[in-house]
Amino acid sequence: MLQRVTRFIEDNLGDPDLTPQAIADRHNISLRSLHSLFSGRSLSVAAHIRASRLERAREDLERVELSGVPVQAIGARWGFSGPSVFSRTFRNAYGVAPAEHRAVTVRARTGSGFEQS
Repeated sequence: MLQRVTRFIEDNLGDPDLTPQAIADRHNISLRSLHSLFSGRSLSVAAHIRASRLERAREDLERVELSGVPVQAIGARWGFSGPSVFSRTFRNAYGVAPAEHRAVTVRARTGSGFEQS
């Protein structure tokens, strides 16, 4: 069941309505049962969702071919409910704003800057 749930989470990270309750409902288990599945892991179900979204967004921000995609669009793509939520969550996790992270990593990969939208 844990494998099915984690696969479902990974497949639906872009859905801003992906919550522990929605996951439990989808798998016909109680919220308590869902939390029990994650009790032996280092992250709760909500923390797992957040960490996975952040990782995917970070990867997209580092992709040179996506450097023209607005930062807020990348956040939305991975299920963040708004630009300020994405920016705050990203900064808390990585210590830098998403746009700054992008600028540094893309510049390092290309040897130049880029235009930001």
